[in-house]
Amino acid sequence: MKILVINCGSSSVKYRLFDLKDKKRYKQVACGIVEKVGQKTSLFSHQTEDKELFKNKRVKAPDYKSAIRLIIAILTSDKRYKILESKKEIDAIGHRVVHGAEEFKESTLIDKKVIDSIKRNIKLAPLHNPPNLAGILAAKEMFPDLPQVAVFDTAFHQTIPEYAYLYGLPYRYYRKYNIRRYGFHGTSHRYVALKAQEVLNKPLNKLKLITCHLGNGCSITAIKNGKSVDTSMGFTPLEGLLMGTRCGDIDPAILLYIMNKEGLNTTQMNNLLNKKSGLKGLSGISNDMRDILKAIKRNDRLAKVAFDVFCYRIKKYIGAYAAIMEGVDAIIFTAGIGENVKQVRDRIEKAIKSLFGKKVKTLVIATDEELLIAQDTYEIVSKAKK
Repeated sequence: MKILVINCGSSSVKYRLFDLKDKKRYKQVACGIVEKVGQKTSLFSHQTEDKELFKNKRVKAPDYKSAIRLIIAILTSDKRYKILESKKEIDAIGHRVVHGAEEFKESTLIDKKVIDSIKRNIKLAPLHNPPNLAGILAAKEMFPDLPQVAVFDTAFHQTIPEYAYLYGLPYRYYRKYNIRRYGFHGTSHRYVALKAQEVLNKPLNKLKLITCHLGNGCSITAIKNGKSVDTSMGFTPLEGLLMGTRCGDIDPAILLYIMNKEGLNTTQMNNLLNKKSGLKGLSGISNDMRDILKAIKRNDRLAKVAFDVFCYRIKKYIGAYAAIMEGVDAIIFTAGIGENVKQVRDRIEKAIKSLFGKKVKTLVIATDEELLIAQDTYEIVSKAKK
């Protein structure tokens, strides 16, 4: 079954084409990205399983529909690069959708009801759900008879109990505005948890795991017996760990104080918290951990402070999540920093060993959200055909 995975971001469309024999046997046929969607000139990169065919080719992609048309054309029509004889060879399409609110606890076939729900949830993810929806509508128009599946970042965290997802606000705000902890990066956390059971040779429903997705955006999840029981991101991706440009946990009264002192409106405050804080804000250098580490070598004090705060927050959450699960079998590092920055892992692992000894394993597992989307799509489409 050939499955096209589409991930529409705020100004880009990533794609990967998989050929799945079953959920475990698969081959990546092609992948790429159209960047700067909606700008005067967009950039298109495309590669097959083992060869980069072109990078940052200048193209016209004024909207998501145009970007997806370029992708389909390069896969099926372009004589130099095509790998499919026609678009009829694509059996299904899987879409990443950031927010499914409380309506979706698992991935699902896309129909009008699902599309309407994604539209309703734009209020909860105004930056992410609109491009996700635009990609779905464009693909539906191009492939009206093809089964398509939505895989929600929030779905994995719908097992979090009420006492963990409610905030200490008047309950009416939960009922009226759906204010609660939703969590994000759920597809990544689920993927590495599934891989961890293979590495540990123990069923997921017998494991207590703490998964650390550490990239420009960061989150930690407590997974007990295969289910998410708590996660660091909350109503939005702003809560939790220190991140590249996001502040993470903060006393909410600080917002009011700064707004009053600086004369900021809500839009300016939102920009400060999401785009000018975190590693970038503390260090005054960069949101990139590689730049922070280079600055530390130059004895830059604030770079070291930013690094220390980053690691401290991770240790703090790991200790809390080990407590709520009453133990932990393994701690997993994934995403850009988690997979590639040994200095961060070493700092965390030192604390883990002093707390748990050698009983708790630490694993580095490369995340692959698109593959999990393809696997979910395969499973759902296969069941629908029976």
